[in-house]
Amino acid sequence: MNMLKRICSVFVAAILCCTATDFALAQSSGSSSASGNLSAGQTGGVATAANQSGIRDYRIGPGDLLDMRVMNEPQFDGTFEVESDGGVFVPFIDDYISAKCRTVDEIRADVLVHLATLLRKPRVSLIVKEKRSRSNAVIHGAVRFPQQFQMYRRARLLEIVGYAGGFTEQANGVIRVTQTEPVLCPEPGEALPVVPAESDALTQLPFTVYKVEDLKTGKLDANPVVRPGDIISVEEAAPVYVTGLVVAPQGVYLRPQSTLTTVIAQVGGMRKEAKNEIKIYRKKPNTTSDFETIAVNYGDIRKQKMPDIVLQPYDVVEVGESSAFSRKRILDTVVGFATQGAGQVITGGVTRVIY
Repeated sequence: MNMLKRICSVFVAAILCCTATDFALAQSSGSSSASGNLSAGQTGGVATAANQSGIRDYRIGPGDLLDMRVMNEPQFDGTFEVESDGGVFVPFIDDYISAKCRTVDEIRADVLVHLATLLRKPRVSLIVKEKRSRSNAVIHGAVRFPQQFQMYRRARLLEIVGYAGGFTEQANGVIRVTQTEPVLCPEPGEALPVVPAESDALTQLPFTVYKVEDLKTGKLDANPVVRPGDIISVEEAAPVYVTGLVVAPQGVYLRPQSTLTTVIAQVGGMRKEAKNEIKIYRKKPNTTSDFETIAVNYGDIRKQKMPDIVLQPYDVVEVGESSAFSRKRILDTVVGFATQGAGQVITGGVTRVIY
């Protein structure tokens, strides 16, 4: 009986061990690692670079750290930084090994060729210890979770917006993508961002403007590849403020060509006791406290006797009240709403890694 119990215990332990091993392999091949490093594995008796995060084709760039180990030859072992010219120096090898825009497997193949002149059948493990060549991409503005991204693979704008929680109601419909650094390793035939003329290169970074509506409707041209160093600015709409005899007095974010009629509809419409007299207080150019007053008969607009009025940022719309706002009340309204709707600024926190 004791012998039978021992056999069963060994059998169960073996099953658990195999299950744990399979799970670990699945985790290393299918999930993202925190550091994004590459790990060495065995294929056909030779150590090759296998990627824990699933990026076998990661292209090396200047600043990346490579870790090399040669079996039974510790004098070759070490961690080597890729130089600014794209080469990497390996001890006892006279020539720089070209590394820029190449995979670990390609670099390892060159190392083996050089070591074969010094060693008999060298066995080499080469991994990426640290990826330093790509700057973080950033998304900010009218998104729910402004953040940074470490770009270890190609990702498109729609995916980045999804990671950021989508657009907020403050988005004005425009996305600006600014390229802060040149493309490190372009794909064959890949269209590159337009670089400004040399005279403008010091004062203007290349950028492209996209429309939120085009992105939502699936237009390919509005869903570009996001690159390391890109800054994605989802522009925020400016507010107008509606007060007086309306259902829900509040601030409203302007959309392109927002008119008086549409804005009043957004706050629930006018109350029954409201008059048709509406006053719009508009800040004068180049001033902070001086407003002009525009008197409007809303009944004439609804009867199409006069054109609808296109509102401007920070207009204050007063509906159906006999007394005008004081300048102090207008300023208090504007400042109060601006404080509540202040955009978020990225000052730190967790950086998302895109594998």
